[in-house]
Amino acid sequence: MKIAAICDNDTAMGLRLAGIQDCFVSRDNSLPLFDELTQRNDIGILFITERIAEQIGKQLKEFRLRNDLPVIVEIPDKKGHPEGHVDFISHLIKRAVGIDVSKKNR
Repeated sequence: MKIAAICDNDTAMGLRLAGIQDCFVSRDNSLPLFDELTQRNDIGILFITERIAEQIGKQLKEFRLRNDLPVIVEIPDKKGHPEGHVDFISHLIKRAVGIDVSKKNR
């Protein structure tokens, strides 16, 4: 299974340096690209920047409820987390384990 990403130019360059070859740069509407990549059988993990995940929020949520693969992982872009960001992976861990695993500044 492959790892793919939908991201901006800068994030794509970093991911390619890390060895991820299937990086797709999204400029305007990411939904058609998201639909195309999630229907492929060879992708096991799909990285999406948090800003793109916000653009396709409803479709992303519906996809996660109905499908196990590819696993969708939201990553920050070079600007960091968007305002009001909720980390989906930490939320799933908290729900499964019962404790919050995120690091909080004191």
